[in-house]
Amino acid sequence: MIGSYVAVGDSFTEGVGDPGPDGAFVGWADRFAVLLADRRPEGEFRYSNLAVRGKLLDQIVEDQLPQAVELAPDLVSFCAGGNDIIRPGTDPDEVAERFERAVARLTEVCGTVMVTTGFDTRGVPVLKHLRGKIATYNGHVRAVADRYGCPVLDLWSLKTIQDRRAWDHDRLHLSAEGHTRVALRAGQVLGLEVPADPDQPWPPLPPRGPLDVRRDDVHWAREYLVPWIGRRLRGESSGDHVTAKGVLSPDDIKTRIASVA
Repeated sequence: MIGSYVAVGDSFTEGVGDPGPDGAFVGWADRFAVLLADRRPEGEFRYSNLAVRGKLLDQIVEDQLPQAVELAPDLVSFCAGGNDIIRPGTDPDEVAERFERAVARLTEVCGTVMVTTGFDTRGVPVLKHLRGKIATYNGHVRAVADRYGCPVLDLWSLKTIQDRRAWDHDRLHLSAEGHTRVALRAGQVLGLEVPADPDQPWPPLPPRGPLDVRRDDVHWAREYLVPWIGRRLRGESSGDHVTAKGVLSPDDIKTRIASVA
């Protein structure tokens, strides 16, 4: 029985792409916390989301790990290194060594440390050329998990999130439905009964012509790709002025989810 859970990571764990009624993000980790809390007596579950978008592995280790270690929860989800891997010139082997040191530190004080692989990016225009690099890092993540007895939330194998409806308009972050499917898979990883099947097929989409695809690509490049490249050139991060959500009530999360369902 998991009585406390801390989510550590970047935009994926913060929940970017899954906005609540107030514009603040929900995301898979918050949704997963609700699944865990529903299995505990009321008031006997503690949850904190420390994730902040745009953070690199070393920033996560410096800012979030000390808080997670201090809280010493029954469960920590640790998703880090993805922003490092997509940067030019980074070595997935070296990033994995730093990742392993962080996992070793967490496993010393936390009951269970669940690690997360990267997505299969073959359908993502900006990132598909990094597919091999991401796969190499994923192999390291799984090896680290084996060495430290960590359950693995394997996003690469979750084929239903390769549908474009699982992704936000920026094509870099999951949509609300995508986050929901990841939360369900996280529950399965820990052996929980979940209320729906994350592998359930999507309903068929109406066909799109070449002109529709081209129009969507142009809009995406103007609204999302150009600003993303601009931030990289200026050395800015989307999380420079963002504060972590911190302690959250599962009941409040339920209310926020219901209001936008």
